[in-house]
Amino acid sequence: MFENLTDRLSRTLKNLRGQGRLSEDNIGDSLREVRMALLEADVAMPVVRDFIESVRNKALGENVIGSLSPGQALIKVVNDELVAVMGDAHDGIDLNVKPPVTILMAGLQGAGKTTTVAKLARRLIEVEKKIVMVASTDVYRPAAIEQLQTLAKEVNASFHPSSNTQKPVEIARAALQAARRNNADVLILDTAGRLHIDRQMMDEIKAIHDAVMPAETLFVVDSMTGQDAAVTAKAFGEVLPLSGVILTKTDGDARGGAALSVRQITGKPIKYIGTGEKTDALEAFHPDRMASRILGMGDIMSLVEQAHEKLDHEKAEKLAKKVRKGKGFDLEDMRDQFQQMEKMGGLSSMMDKLPGMGGGVSQAMQGPAQTRQMQRMVAIINSMTPQERRKPELINGSRKRRVAGGSGTQIQDVNRLLKQHKQMQKMMKKMRSKGGMANMMRGLKGRMPPGMPF
Repeated sequence: MFENLTDRLSRTLKNLRGQGRLSEDNIGDSLREVRMALLEADVAMPVVRDFIESVRNKALGENVIGSLSPGQALIKVVNDELVAVMGDAHDGIDLNVKPPVTILMAGLQGAGKTTTVAKLARRLIEVEKKIVMVASTDVYRPAAIEQLQTLAKEVNASFHPSSNTQKPVEIARAALQAARRNNADVLILDTAGRLHIDRQMMDEIKAIHDAVMPAETLFVVDSMTGQDAAVTAKAFGEVLPLSGVILTKTDGDARGGAALSVRQITGKPIKYIGTGEKTDALEAFHPDRMASRILGMGDIMSLVEQAHEKLDHEKAEKLAKKVRKGKGFDLEDMRDQFQQMEKMGGLSSMMDKLPGMGGGVSQAMQGPAQTRQMQRMVAIINSMTPQERRKPELINGSRKRRVAGGSGTQIQDVNRLLKQHKQMQKMMKKMRSKGGMANMMRGLKGRMPPGMPF
C-alpha cells in the first residue's frame, strides 16, 4: 500500500532537504509535485486541494522559512497534514459498554465483508481476550451463511445458526438474544451486500440497525476502488449512523487513495485495514504510523506489536540461547525462521514497516513469487532427515538428489538453500562476537539474496 505515493513523495521531498533556504518558488514547485503524486494515488480532488492549501500556508510560516533545516521542517509539515487528513489518532472499537457489544458490518458485495467479520472476531479473541459470537443475516448470497460458519470455526468464535428462509431482522434479534444467553462479550453481525447502492438494501440494513441498536456500525470497503470508496462510504453514512470504516485488500492497493480520502469525505475514522487473505491479516489503523510509512520512514511500532502478537516467543528464546551458547544455527532453525516470518505477513510486510525499506524495496519482495520461494525452501528442508537438518554437512550429491526429488525441486534449488543457510550461520556467529547486531547488519549490507529472511 502507498508504494507509488511513497516513491514520488520521497523523491520530491529529498530535493528540498538540500535547500539552504525555502522560498515561495521552490515550495511551489515541490507542492505541484506533491499534488500530482496525490492525484495519481487516486485521492479525491477536494482532499488534495485542502491538503495542498494547508501545507502551503504552514510551509510559508516563520517556523519553516526561519528554520535551520527548512527542508526537514517542511517534511514535518507534510507528515502532520497527512496525519490530520487520516484522523489524528487510532480510533478503536469501544468495548467499554454493557455486553454483548454489538457490531454491525455493512458494505457492498465483493468488499470482503464476511472474511473481515472473521478477521475482526479473531483479533478480538486473541488480542482483546473477548468471547465473540458471529451471525449472518445474508439470506441472498448462496452459501454466505455456511462460509461464515466455516470461518467462525477457524477463528474459534461461536456461531449463531441462521437460514435463508428467515428474515434478516429476525436473525439479528435471535442472535442478540443468543449472545446474551451465552455470555458473549461481543456479537458481530454480517449483512448482505449488493453490487450497487439500492433502496431495498438500505431499508433492510437500517431495519437491522434499529432492531439491535449496535454499539458500532462499521462500513467495509475495498481500498482498491480508490476515491470511490470514500464516496460509497458517504452514501452509506447518510442512511446509517456509521462509527467507522474498515479498508480491505490494502495489500493489493499500490495507490492508497482511499485511506487518504475516507476520513475527510465521510467524517468517519478508519479503524482497521485488511492486509491479506488470511484471518490474521487485520491491522489497527494508526494515522501517525501510516503517515510515517507514506514518507518512507517506516512503522517500527506496528512491527513490534505484530511480533508480540504473532511470533512464538518460546521458540525465539530457545534459538537465542542456542546461538549464545555457540551451538550453531541448523536447518531446523532456518525453517522455523521462515515459518515465523510467514506469520508476520511475509518479507514484504516486514520491509514495508522498516525505515527506508518501503516503496520499491517492499514491492520487489512481495507477490506470489516470493511466497512460493519461501514455501519451496520449507519443502526442501522438510524432505531432509532429522539428522541432515541438524548436520547439513552430511548432505552429499546423492542426498541432494533424494531431497530434490522428495520436495519436487531441482538440485540447484537445494544448493541455493544450503548456501543461504551458510550465510545465515555466519551472521549468527557475528551476533555472538563483539558488536553483535551491528556487525550482523554490516555483513548483510548489499548481500541479501532473494528470499533471505533478514
